[in-house]
Amino acid sequence: MGKIYVVGIGPGDPDMMTAGARKALDESDVIAGYKTYTELIREEYPHKEFYENGMRGEIERCKKCVEYALSGKTVALICSGDAGVYGMASPLLEVAEREGFSDVTVIPGVTAALSGAAELGAPLSHDFCTISLSDLLTPWEVIERRLLSAAEGDFVIAIYNPASKTRSDHLKRACEILLTRIPAKTACGYVKNIGRVGTEMKTCTLKELAEEKVDMFVTVFIGNSKTVIKDGRLITPRGYAL
Repeated sequence: MGKIYVVGIGPGDPDMMTAGARKALDESDVIAGYKTYTELIREEYPHKEFYENGMRGEIERCKKCVEYALSGKTVALICSGDAGVYGMASPLLEVAEREGFSDVTVIPGVTAALSGAAELGAPLSHDFCTISLSDLLTPWEVIERRLLSAAEGDFVIAIYNPASKTRSDHLKRACEILLTRIPAKTACGYVKNIGRVGTEMKTCTLKELAEEKVDMFVTVFIGNSKTVIKDGRLITPRGYAL
């Protein structure tokens, strides 16, 4: 019987992939994943077998990984960022348990909140939370409640999946919700294509952020009451006396 690694490969830059992730990929007979992510590493592993499918094929992907493993192969199911942060670790473990397969190892990776924060400066230096604006699996009412709770708690917020072709107004809606609790001048920023060709970043206020055009390759950062923009960098003070 084989085994399954669920591997977070980071944002895409080979330098941001962990040694543990590389070791798991080296040991695997099959690399499985969403086709956008398999393309990021395919050239590095030309002799590996690949299994890939598209968006909303997540459960099918997990079932295929278990099928490969039951046939004796070692499989790496890859995710961008970290496998456990809006990644495939949870569904894979659920599918594997249902199929009676237990040899699964989750390999952590650099999630977009961390890699994006590094691009912008240091926005996550105090308490923060992550919220996804995708309502494919989470009702918008729940997302709205979480946004309000984060604002009430004065958390820095890292926003994943801020928009897509079918959700073009979600970031604007989120900003409008937050503006009922926090000032329009709150320092914010976002990064597009983190660790990939065409990386872009910008700092702005919350009011300005509401009018920005973003897509699913963007990670957004909304500061807390202490976050500032200095020399183009987004910084949340840790609290040390300077």
